[in-house]
Amino acid sequence: MDADKLIQMANRIGEFFEAWPERAEALEGVATHLRKFWDPRMRRELLARVEAGEAESLTSLVREAVTTYRESLRPPG
Repeated sequence: MDADKLIQMANRIGEFFEAWPERAEALEGVATHLRKFWDPRMRRELLARVEAGEAESLTSLVREAVTTYRESLRPPG
């Protein structure tokens, strides 16, 4: 899948959780959504982009969620 499209999709998820009053709950909400509803290949690609510093257009909430919950988002294998 196109990395730009993944970032755009992740940012849309982040927009929903941005309205949550507790930042920690919003971060967990983003990570939970990615874990539950994203294909392992999609999560792997997003993580690779973030780790390589190639996801500048991610919102700060999504970037923090991916970084904070990195290990739980990483597909096995």
